[in-house]
Amino acid sequence: MDSRIDHLQRRACARPGVLGLGGGLPAPELFPRAQLSRAFLRAIERADGLQYGWPEGNRGLRAWVAERLRDRGAFVAEDEVIVTSGAQQGIAIATAVLRARTIEVDPECYPAALDLFRARGLRMVPAKGPLGDAVTAAYVMPGVSNPRGQGLPEERRRALIARGGALIVDEAYAELRFDGKLERPLLADARDRTFHVGTVSKSLCPGLRVGWLVPPRRDLDAAIAAKRELDLQAPSLGQAILEEYLAGDDFDARLARARRFYRRRAERFVRALRRAFPSFRMEDPEGGFCVWVETDVAGDDATLLSIATDCGVSFDPGRMFRHDERSSPIAMRLCYSATAIPELELAVQRLERAFRALARRGRAAR
Repeated sequence: MDSRIDHLQRRACARPGVLGLGGGLPAPELFPRAQLSRAFLRAIERADGLQYGWPEGNRGLRAWVAERLRDRGAFVAEDEVIVTSGAQQGIAIATAVLRARTIEVDPECYPAALDLFRARGLRMVPAKGPLGDAVTAAYVMPGVSNPRGQGLPEERRRALIARGGALIVDEAYAELRFDGKLERPLLADARDRTFHVGTVSKSLCPGLRVGWLVPPRRDLDAAIAAKRELDLQAPSLGQAILEEYLAGDDFDARLARARRFYRRRAERFVRALRRAFPSFRMEDPEGGFCVWVETDVAGDDATLLSIATDCGVSFDPGRMFRHDERSSPIAMRLCYSATAIPELELAVQRLERAFRALARRGRAAR
């Protein structure tokens, strides 16, 4: 991340009264505190809850992941699942095993994945740009993309399956589609070249740091070796807590409640944004935590973030989501997930003031 944006976001978080529209945080109201507390007490009584484990993770948790994928048409055995420290580690392992040179990404994409690809020296090609034979992999977020909150178009899905090449498929938000539709995973139709990544960070809570990776079968041993080299294993206690929680709670019912909760916030937030900024472009989110807003305003999005923080609101600048890190024209990821509806509407008012202040500054400079 740009060090200036990192500093501004940390400053906004530390300043009392600033309404945060950044970060992609799940709603604290949805954390099942009581159920997790009981699961924790059961987990620390288990021999494996406080002990070292295998790099591939707990068998019971891997079986749960495999069963959910089989229910969607992907025939995965529990021994083919690797438990990771969140989805990000799954992406990192996939990238290390692939040794790709060029990777296709969405025009706006998950920032931590972009940072990882840059660090690994990959050349990034936007999905709508020219591809050619040099593209060796693609990173996609079916179900619900970040930051646009949209599903994977069927035309692109067919193209990804037909043309070949490795796929890193990140389903971090897929279970939070507002319509509840879980599509057939790409893993089911391109098993030999798909690295499937999932997590409970968005659907349950990120503090457990539990995700998973299902690599192509031929890459399973290499992926487990890469996992071992990174951290030996995902935390035993987090895995045990999740297993105990899943044994005592209806996870799918919880997902249904979460979808309704986030949908209400999304609808009210987008309505307020469109009233305040009729010239800005945005799509109704199909799920997830955020809305992507594009403008025709030229300028530096970090400067806008600084002004906005002084106005009492923060956001994720658009350059974070662009593979070329362009800041102009200004775009924003605005997250509604962790902010109550009255505060969301107040945040929009503060964002209006920030844009007016940016315009005044531009006129004074000219």
